[in-house]
This record gives sequence, structure tokens and C-alpha cells, in this order.
Amino acid sequence: MYILGISAFYHDSAAALIFDGELIAAAMEERFSRKKHDNGFPQLAIEFCLEQAGISARDLEYVVFYEKPLQKFERILQTTLNTFPHSSGLWRESMMTWLSDKLWVRSHIARGLGVAYDKVLFCDHHMSHAASAFYACPFKDAAILTVDGVGEWTTTTLGRGVSSLGEDKDETPSIELFEEQRFPHSLGLLYSTFTAWLGFRVNNGEYKVMGMSPYGEPRYMDKIEKVVTADDRNGAFQLNMDYFDFHRSTSQSYSRRFLELFGEKRNDESDFFTMRTNPERSGERKAMETNQYYADVAASIQQFTEDALIKIARHLHGKTGMSKLVMAGGVALNTKANWRILNESPFEELWIQPAAGDDGGALGAALWAWHTLLGKPRKWVQKHAYYGRCFSDGECRAFLDEANLKFETFSDESKLTETIVDALTCQQVIGFHQGRFEWGPRALGNRSILADPRGADMKEIVNTKIKFREPFRPFAPVVLRERAPEYFDYPQVAAHDTPRYMLMVAPIKEDKQSEIHAVNHEGTGRLQSIDRETNSRYYDIVQQFGEATGVPIVLNTSFNLRGEPIVNSPREAYNTFRNSDIDMLVLGSHIVRKTT
Repeated sequence: MYILGISAFYHDSAAALIFDGELIAAAMEERFSRKKHDNGFPQLAIEFCLEQAGISARDLEYVVFYEKPLQKFERILQTTLNTFPHSSGLWRESMMTWLSDKLWVRSHIARGLGVAYDKVLFCDHHMSHAASAFYACPFKDAAILTVDGVGEWTTTTLGRGVSSLGEDKDETPSIELFEEQRFPHSLGLLYSTFTAWLGFRVNNGEYKVMGMSPYGEPRYMDKIEKVVTADDRNGAFQLNMDYFDFHRSTSQSYSRRFLELFGEKRNDESDFFTMRTNPERSGERKAMETNQYYADVAASIQQFTEDALIKIARHLHGKTGMSKLVMAGGVALNTKANWRILNESPFEELWIQPAAGDDGGALGAALWAWHTLLGKPRKWVQKHAYYGRCFSDGECRAFLDEANLKFETFSDESKLTETIVDALTCQQVIGFHQGRFEWGPRALGNRSILADPRGADMKEIVNTKIKFREPFRPFAPVVLRERAPEYFDYPQVAAHDTPRYMLMVAPIKEDKQSEIHAVNHEGTGRLQSIDRETNSRYYDIVQQFGEATGVPIVLNTSFNLRGEPIVNSPREAYNTFRNSDIDMLVLGSHIVRKTT
């Protein structure tokens, strides 16, 4: 039985297709439309999923949308009426958007796909998140935590999942969400407000705040506590809405009172540097002091977010008594917080849906229909994130021939690996394109830029000459799973699954930090641990680089330029290669080198 899940009309629209409870294909619309964070109807992603399975829409048993539009519309109506006339602009824009598009989701789906209206179902937003985490995780039973901006009304849920995973039983698995927090009180919207004030784009730049925070100190917790408080007993948080405008404005999330407390917002075009990032610019004292203030505020909101999540996790453990925790929702992509939850709550193991944001809601909606609605047992576990479009060697070669490009083809896998490793050891930067692209926001070795992690200068080279992005932004260390304990102060790191997906920032052992300067972000790294079974070519590159250099780690960042989605096709990979200082492009078994 085929079930298609869809998320759309907010940000990161996506589609996911399951067959008898097993994920077959999943992708964000942006990978095909080339519009970053595309929020439209995911027509192209749907077409890919159906094509990957070799079916048509007529073969779908159900199509499940990841939230309930009428309940969301009710929240917007009630909120704008309660804050009128301040919310008049939000009212007008909401009415235009909802009456022309968002209210008619069932019609969009039925007409767009050619399926019967009674095949279109709706799942609650946070239940979609919960299902994406629990029904895909490797645990039989687990506590569940979902945290994001807002769904229909809910911003945070606590619950538990129970199943007979792997056992020869037809027992129906279940998810119970027993506690929640509601709009406008939201950790996701709180963090996004500071994201905007710090000069970054909401729903895109939150990870930049995380990247900025290690360069500051949490000196302004007293100011943070004026705008939000969290109960020490259970983590329940409450925003002081006098400081926010997201509930009544279409263009600004913070109020004038917020600006009176924290000062004017950071100019998004300004150069960010501090004594830690660029000590050679110490003569620019005024700019450095201003930047340090912003970094300290970033550290403060990061600290509050981490502390609140730890309190919630401890409370959830007390309510469930379970040893394992699963998470989803956009806030679950806060990798620094995830590390502290694992280490400072009673939970022994943590698993996070790799597509934790709204994109993952498409998968959760489909799994909810299969397991909760139809009562089917759990048999599938998500062991990797490679569920996107694949381009064969033949398709890659056809593009290269059509573009009249010079390239080498390697029929011997070992020779291909050797050539890539030689380039890495010679300080060349590689655009790496192979297999099916990744599900979720992280590049995990199939659409990645790879480089030597040892020298500090490589971080600047990749940031400024290839990614064209802020120089303070960190890169991920990719490490062989069995060698991870040598480099990271992460108990049982080789046994846990979360590091597979770059969802945890962990301390780098002090005696190893000097070996991997380019992926050392103030003593930490957002690691990806890999094994040969999951991605053999990727593994062999890191393994042989380790044999050649003594360091079994490679620098990884997403294969895209600033402001663009991660590449999908060979043509997009080549365009990124051509428009940057990447030295070598790997397209499957073919290699293209820069010519002078």
C-alpha cells in the first residue's frame, strides 16, 4: 500500500512516499524548483517520489497533509482579532493568502494529483513531527519531544511512543501526546525573533545564530529573562508579548520595546568579526565592540534555549520514566542544545528525525496514517537519509558530453578513491556528487563539498572563496564511526545513531583540536560519523585520507553557494563548481578538473 505525505504552504515544502510502512522516496521541493525554502505546493517533489516508485497517483491509497488548515486558520483569525487594529496588516495578508490558497488544501491535492477527495487526509502538525521521529527511530519505546515555531496552535508537545518493533507480533504501535504549550508562547518563534534582530533571515539563519554564539558570552541573561521565563520545575516557558510583534505584524517579529531593551538590530550587510575571529583587526575597536555585543546576545539566547529544553527534557523523563528520547520540530536542529539534552538530562540515548523541520512533517504524516490510522505494526527503521534523486553514471556522462567538458572516467573504484584522496592531501577542494541526495537540510556525503580539515586556513578558503559566506561559519568533521571516540568527548559516540546526521555538536578532545583546525569551532564540532555499509565510497575516502595523513576526518559542507539550495543534478553541480574556487568535481565515477 502506497501512502504519500505532503508538507506545504509555510516553508520547506516536501513530499515523502512510503510503501507498507517503509520509506521509498522523500525530498524537499527546493531541490527541484531551485527556490530556497520553497513553500509552494511540492508538485516536483511529488512527481519525483511517484517516479522513484514507478507508480502513478492512481496507485496511492492515501495522501496525507501534515497539518489541519482549518485549525491553523482559526488560530490566525483569533489572534488577529485579539490584537486589532495593530494586526490590520497581518489580517489583510492572511485573508489574501488563506482565501486564495491555504484553505483549499484538499482541492489542491485532489485536483493536482487526480485523486479522489476521500483519499486526502489531514494529520495534526505536531503529531506529524512526533510520528516522523518515533515511527522512524531505532527504539522500541521512547519519550517524544517536539518543539518548533507553531503548528495549528501548539508550539511544544511532550509524549511517549510504544511499539513491538522487530518482534513477530501484529501489535499496533501508539503515540500519546499528553502535554503541550500553545501559541504565542514558542521557543521557535523566540529564537527566530533574535535571528531577525541579529540580521539573519528567519527560517534560514537560525543556525547562523548558533554559529555566532560560541564567540560570545551569555552576559545578558538578565535581559533575556525580561522577555521570556521558564519554570525550573518543568521548563514551561512564557513570553512577555510586549516585546514581540510576530502575532500582529507581517514584517517584524520584535517590538519597539524589544529594541529599547537590546538596541537597534544588526545590519545584515555588516562584517562580523571579534577578537576571537579576527584578532588582526583589533584596530577597528568600535566595530569590534559592537560585534562582540551581538555575539554576547547570541550566546545569551542560545543559553536560555538550551536551559529551557533541558528543563523540559528532565520533566518529560520524570513523566515517562523512559531511557530513550526522540525529537522533531525545527528547534530539534539546534545541535548545541541537543548535546546538552543528552548529557544533562536522565535520558541515555537521543534520536532526532534528520528532516526535523516542516519537511519531515511529510514523512510523519504518511507514517501516522500507516501506523496510527491503519494500525499497522512497525518493521522499518531509518538507517540513513539517502532518499532523494539519483543520477546514474550514464546520466552524468551524458551531461558532460553535452556540455563538451573534459573529464576522466574511473572503472576501478579504488583508483577513483585514490585520486580523490590525493587531491585532498594536496589541499584541493572537491565538489562531491553521488547517489541519491539527502533527506533533510544536511549534506551527508552525496551532495557535499569535501576538504582537508587539518589547516586553519582551509576554513577561510572554503567560506570566502567557495561558499561566499560569513567567515565565522563552521564546517562539519566527517569521521569514521569506529574512530570517533578518539576525537570526540562523546560517551558511546560509536554506538549512537544521532551523529550519523550531523545533529549533535560535541566537544573535540583537547589533544586532538590542533589536528583538525578547519573543523574546530571553538573546541567543538558538528560531527558526522559514517560506516561503510551506509555509504561505501564516502567511507573509503575518509578511511584512505586517514591512512595517508594520520587523521581519519574530512571537512564536509553542503554543495551549494550562499543563498542557493543544495545541488541536485549534475548540471547544478557543475555550475557551482564553475562559479566558485572548487578545484575538482566528482560526478559519480567521473572527475572534472579546473582548467587554467
